[in-house]
Amino acid sequence: MGILDKISEIEKEITRTQKNKATEYHLGVLKAKLAKYRAQLIEPSGKKEKGEGFDVMKSGDARVALIGFPSVGKSTLLNTLTDTHSESAAYEFTTLTCIPGVIQYEGANIQLLDLPGIIEGASQGKGRGRQVIAVARTADLVLMMLDATKGEIQRKLLEKELESVGIRLNKSKPNIYFKVCAITVNIIEKKAGGIAFNSTCALTMCDEKLVQMILHEYKIFNAEVLFREDCSPDEFIDVIARNRVYLPCLYVLNKIDQVSIEEVDRLARQPHTVVVSCNMKLNLDCLLEHLWENLALIRIYTKKRGQPPDFEEGIILRRGSTIEHVCHSIHRSIVSVFKYALVWGTSTKYSPQRVGLQHVVHHEDVIQIVKK
Repeated sequence: MGILDKISEIEKEITRTQKNKATEYHLGVLKAKLAKYRAQLIEPSGKKEKGEGFDVMKSGDARVALIGFPSVGKSTLLNTLTDTHSESAAYEFTTLTCIPGVIQYEGANIQLLDLPGIIEGASQGKGRGRQVIAVARTADLVLMMLDATKGEIQRKLLEKELESVGIRLNKSKPNIYFKVCAITVNIIEKKAGGIAFNSTCALTMCDEKLVQMILHEYKIFNAEVLFREDCSPDEFIDVIARNRVYLPCLYVLNKIDQVSIEEVDRLARQPHTVVVSCNMKLNLDCLLEHLWENLALIRIYTKKRGQPPDFEEGIILRRGSTIEHVCHSIHRSIVSVFKYALVWGTSTKYSPQRVGLQHVVHHEDVIQIVKK
């Protein structure tokens, strides 16, 4: 029996099994087995063939991956937002490889990757699904392109495909401390390690017995586990697997010119969603604003002593960046001769404020660095 057959059998058994208190341990073990087989499917053992992938070199301030079914308008969006030309036509699978483009917005260069359309079963290697998903894992944000006339069905299928290969959309990493311990045997008492389980909150979905059963399925018998939040067995399996990617996702519903205004209003109110029409160029400015917000980018300006700020060329950073990140962006040697910085903007209590390397900067702050 191959891996695909085993995955299919386990999925059927999970569907058949009634969810209650008596079956939760059995379901937890089944989910652990399923995660193991899927990991083997994504990263098969053995020698890799040359020329399998089509990833392109990462460039710019951020990378965005366009994912969607064939003929939803991915290439049209790339052609509209960037200077790159990607072949677009009325038939499916017009794009057969990864085509990069650059969106210039708010002084930032955002790399947009037009990927081939993926089909149901892409996570198992159908079409060019594995290569598309491998590129998506390297992105800073997933732009999921959907057809407004059948968005709900497409969205569920795509989310299922990405979930099965370890891409978690709009989710944060589970707050669980997990460490595999080396086996230490006391020769006199003849005792070996064990699983040290603890939690800092009330757990409703997991308990010590379920955690031990899942770990035993992974052949882990000596570990430290600390739950800092109420997590599900699936989230605990994600922590054990260590190969999950947590990415923000923006759902772009295209072809809104083909549905009613009431339907457009309903779709636009869904979380993490933007409605557009690439052919008629409707609402693309709103898409760029959401893109900037979801990428958590900020732009700061520098100033020389006795001169006005340079508003022509800003420095693009991620939200939460500090003065140290600003120094590294200018030149890596500045930190060694840094004395203090003067900051004008919303990150300070008064302007200018004298700050150190750990000061967190805000969007459109002006910074003057003083060296020793």
